[in-house]
Amino acid sequence: MLIVSHLAVSAVGRDGPGIVADLTGVLMDHGCNLEDGSMTLLGGHFAMTMLVEAPPGLDAPDLEAGLSAVACRRGLVMVVHPVPEPAPADEPGGDAWTVSVHGADHPGIVHRITASLAQAGGNVVGMTTRIVGAPGQPVYVMVLDVVLPGTVDSAALTSRLADLTAELGVACVAHPAQPDIL
Repeated sequence: MLIVSHLAVSAVGRDGPGIVADLTGVLMDHGCNLEDGSMTLLGGHFAMTMLVEAPPGLDAPDLEAGLSAVACRRGLVMVVHPVPEPAPADEPGGDAWTVSVHGADHPGIVHRITASLAQAGGNVVGMTTRIVGAPGQPVYVMVLDVVLPGTVDSAALTSRLADLTAELGVACVAHPAQPDIL
């Protein structure tokens, strides 16, 4: 049986053309297979997290050393660490939901919404947040991908979220997720 080694690679720094190509070129040169990843701009800064399958014999310090030239040249903060193989019980099970929130920006929105979902047994498996709108009139937008246990009373959860978002002064829409078509 072949033992597969997975490494998590995170990079944060000033954005610029070619960062993804530079990072993935190093991964390719080291024989890594990019299995899962997410890249976004956060306040104008590049942020990327990747899960890579590493070839036998390549460990986290070796890959981090291989990425150091790109990190130095690009001004990136890089972290590489091993990721244990998930046990079947660790995989999130349940029903996929999408929760969208928008309204006046203020501290506590993410915490209060995610705490309410966690209380219902929900596992946030993806989150995107943005400040949009005209200067002086910021609107906070958050989209959560959530896995809810099949035992959750969706009507009660939707009602609880409606009460909470009214208290927070934001709007919320929660519904079963639509399958992605790539």
